[in-house]
Amino acid sequence: MKDTAAHLPGANMAHDVAKLEAKLRQVFETGVPFNGLLGLKVASFEPAELRFDMRPDLIGNARRQILHGGVISAVLDVAAGFAIHLAVIKQRAEGGHESHFPTIGTIDLRVDYLRPGRGNHFIATGRVVRLGNRVAVAHMEMVNDTGELIATGGAAYMVG
Repeated sequence: MKDTAAHLPGANMAHDVAKLEAKLRQVFETGVPFNGLLGLKVASFEPAELRFDMRPDLIGNARRQILHGGVISAVLDVAAGFAIHLAVIKQRAEGGHESHFPTIGTIDLRVDYLRPGRGNHFIATGRVVRLGNRVAVAHMEMVNDTGELIATGGAAYMVG
């Protein structure tokens, strides 16, 4: 995990940053049961990255032994949500507001499946491309353990 003290203005002490990161990690890894079911783990806060291991129960094509497309889509959605959470918290801290977790809901999600989901583990990265007062837009990508690009996506979210 990278040090995010420089990435979260308003968090003047390393202790505050560590507490915030620990809470975000808990929310995204175990606070949302579906994320736990997928086995998602926070890989990095900057950039916003989530990691998960290939498991037999995530296979969508038994003959080819590849990830289910729904797993890919769901993980990209969560990665974008994670990136937006970080961006909103940073924006609020820069404005001198309390850094509480926003409420986010997916409005639109598009996924481009580029290659079969093969690998020992996968990393999904989310990047915020627009953060408005009520709507955020993010781009995402997923790579396998060899760095091969599996899927990309774009999504829009309501932010509150």
